[in-house]
Amino acid sequence: MDLHVRVSAPVTGTGTSLPVVLLSHGQGYSNHLSSLNGYAPLADHWAAHGFVVIQPTHLGSRTLALDPGTPGAPLFWRSRAEDMTRAFDGLDVLEQAVPQLSGRLDRSRVAVAGHSMGGHTASLLLGARLTDPDDGTEVDLAEPRIGAGVLLAAPGRGGQQDALSETAAQNMPFFLTTDFSRMTAPALVVAGDRDDSAHLTVSGPGWHADPYSLSPGPKSLLTLFGAEHGLGGVAGYDMAETTDEDPGRVAAVQRLTWAYLRSALYPGDTAWQAARDWLAAGTDPLGRVESK
Repeated sequence: MDLHVRVSAPVTGTGTSLPVVLLSHGQGYSNHLSSLNGYAPLADHWAAHGFVVIQPTHLGSRTLALDPGTPGAPLFWRSRAEDMTRAFDGLDVLEQAVPQLSGRLDRSRVAVAGHSMGGHTASLLLGARLTDPDDGTEVDLAEPRIGAGVLLAAPGRGGQQDALSETAAQNMPFFLTTDFSRMTAPALVVAGDRDDSAHLTVSGPGWHADPYSLSPGPKSLLTLFGAEHGLGGVAGYDMAETTDEDPGRVAAVQRLTWAYLRSALYPGDTAWQAARDWLAAGTDPLGRVESK
């Protein structure tokens, strides 16, 4: 399959050094949101605030409807990460293909983000490791050119007894050996305190904080109060499977993730601290942030 991507970028302005975010979609039930057509609440906001957002359609997308017997199906965990690196490698092609984008990308300021299975993809690019269940080799897909990441409702640690559900261990064995101990790149982990994801884990909502608690710093953890796996509806403006629809929560995720990415890619920028202060100042806070 050709690798299809959507590129969202600021139309106005005279800047010629736009930072880039590679955004990996999840593996949800919607036919089109698990593709380059999803995650508009994030892509639109980030692009409106100065980022170029690149969204590939991974092989697991329902829009492609590949045969279930295709090697790597159904989640294509390895090719997902390779898609992101390929998009990075193809920035010259994208610049030429997208009107008004030529000469405007800053290749020294690139981040990765992903929701759910996309969070797993992002974690591999940031340095997480696993053992390939097919051949027993350790997999290292880290992309050193990526400066920071955002993991949204991402899968946690491996281990069948205290982490994975029996269904996940049997059907998604690559999750069994997930290891964050060498995920050294800066990242913001976003987790909902009601995201139990019982089909994947027996550890409850805390499992989604593992990429923070089990990796070395610098890391930050944003825990959203009352949030489930959809984090209020970040995957799309009209997503039927969002169980915790909350425009205010989505707005908070937009603001905080943008601020984190801005400050992570531009050392000394105060956007992240300002966003943290805003979150803490509310009389009915939407969440809390901790860092290490």
